[in-house]
Parts: sequence; C-alpha cells; structure tokens
Amino acid sequence: MTDTPTPPPAPQGPSISVLRQFIKDLSFENPGAQTREQPKIELGIDVGVRGLDGAENTYEVALKLKAQAGASEATLFLLEMEYAGLFRLDGMSPADTEAILLIECPRILFPFARRIVADLTAEGGFPPLRIDPVDFAALYSAQKQARLASGDAAAAPADGTGQA
Repeated sequence: MTDTPTPPPAPQGPSISVLRQFIKDLSFENPGAQTREQPKIELGIDVGVRGLDGAENTYEVALKLKAQAGASEATLFLLEMEYAGLFRLDGMSPADTEAILLIECPRILFPFARRIVADLTAEGGFPPLRIDPVDFAALYSAQKQARLASGDAAAAPADGTGQA
C-alpha cells in the first residue's frame, strides 16, 4: 500500500474550467454625494467574449456593467465596471461553445460583479445597489433571434467570439 495519492481521472465529456476572475476596468464617480433624494437608476449589462491567442479553447468573458443614478436634473453617481473571467472549455461543439460562453460563463461571473457594485455604491454613500439576477439565456436567445431576423447570422461567430 502506498501513500501516494492517485490523480483524479481526466474529465469525460464537456467541461468548463474557471481559470481566473478579475476586475478589468472600474470607474465610480460620485458628484451627487450630498443629495438625499431617491435616485432613479439606469442599468446596462453587456457581455463580451474573445478567444485568447495561443491558448486553444480558452476565452475571456467580460461582463460590462454601467449604472447611472440621477435625481431631478443631477447625476448622483456613475459606475462603470468590466468584470472578466478566463474560461477553458473542452469537449464542446462550436454551437455549445457559443451558448456556454454567452450564458453559463456570465452566470458564473455575475454574483461576484453584483457584490462589487453593491459594495461600491454603499462606500459611495448610497444604499447598496443590489442588481436583480439576470437571465442570460433569455438575453442570448433574444439577440440570436434579432440576428436571424435581420439576416446577420454572422454577427456572432459560432466559436463564441462576439457579444451578448
């Protein structure tokens, strides 16, 4: 009997590996810190995907969040963040790769980005901005339908590079 641990078996079938997560870009402007009005918040979310040169099956997926709060005619705060992750996808067809990159990878990143947004707005003197969960599958489906309706099927290549 040996004390040497046996390595785990190689994954059978498709697999997703999260290699890294990081804040790629972040800006928080707070010109209306003294205002005590209830803000009106506009929120935008986008997903960007790019393959990494020289790293087969490895992609950078970036959630791009923009939150702007205003009251009356003034901007209370403006938050822009790009939160990214590096993912390795193995054993997937091109169609599956596109869906995984634009649905599942953002779903993995979202809770971390959501927490950063809540913390930043609270540190800026406002109630924490708690972003509601996002249905990335519905976003992907709607954009895919829009591409098909416009006849622009090449707008998001099947390798997953593009945007949701």
